[in-house]
Amino acid sequence: MFVSSNRLSDIKSYYQSKLAFLFSENEINLMVKYLTIKRLEIIDVEYINSSNSLLSESDLLYFNFALKRLLKNEPFQHIIGNVEFYGLELNCDARALIPRPETEELVDWVFESFDKNSFIEIADLCAGSGCIALALKSKLPNSEIIAAELSKDAIALIEENCIKTNLLVIPMKMDVLIDEGYTDFEANSFDCWVSNPPYIPHKDKEMMSENVLDFEPHMALFVEDNDPLIFYIKLAENARKYLKNNGLLFFEIHEDYSQEMLAMLKQKGFVNIELRKDLQGKARMIRAQNVILSNESE
Repeated sequence: MFVSSNRLSDIKSYYQSKLAFLFSENEINLMVKYLTIKRLEIIDVEYINSSNSLLSESDLLYFNFALKRLLKNEPFQHIIGNVEFYGLELNCDARALIPRPETEELVDWVFESFDKNSFIEIADLCAGSGCIALALKSKLPNSEIIAAELSKDAIALIEENCIKTNLLVIPMKMDVLIDEGYTDFEANSFDCWVSNPPYIPHKDKEMMSENVLDFEPHMALFVEDNDPLIFYIKLAENARKYLKNNGLLFFEIHEDYSQEMLAMLKQKGFVNIELRKDLQGKARMIRAQNVILSNESE
């Protein structure tokens, strides 16, 4: 055995000794906790008194395999197979980006912008795991939400997460960078578009952690250095066509391009454009309103 006994307390000690150079003591304790709850199928209260629990040989192999994956910098969310996002437990693996806490702040902003009892038509574009669409559906039950995504693997993940959460959103395969991708939409039919598209220039790779670069899909992360706003520009152009009058467009953005985003949205004809910082003080989100002029509606 890789530990001196088959007690859970020894697993905790072993994880601390092997992972201390990668994670804080608190992070390691939390990882052991979540692995234990998942493996032993217990609840939080039971875990408190589980240190002397005896583990089977297969349990020990499970913890050892998880440790090896952590030592290879694999994201813990992939190892555990799920992530909590906006109160929902979602499946999480290499098919889509791991939902981030700052994206919960974007969901909050969308939610607070609408009457929760109204019928709202929403499109989540570049939906990834479906985290934004499903979080909004959980809080805006009368909404109809499309989760549009190019990756067929990510669409499968969205479908799994619909089943897991018992929430209904409509997965749609869509390339948002081509105008033909929008042909299934009706003009001026949406109350809200929201998107967290790829926005990291390739030049920023050197500043990113290995567990992101090695285990998360690059198609969901990166854009060319010479065209960092490519997704935002195409989405904004089409939002002008497909949002209702006074409809709202929300983006999660790269903080380095916040001023360019403000200028672009103004140039495209949006009004009441507002930039918002996340809890770390980074310019991370932007909201803009669509106004249909009389000559545009003719």
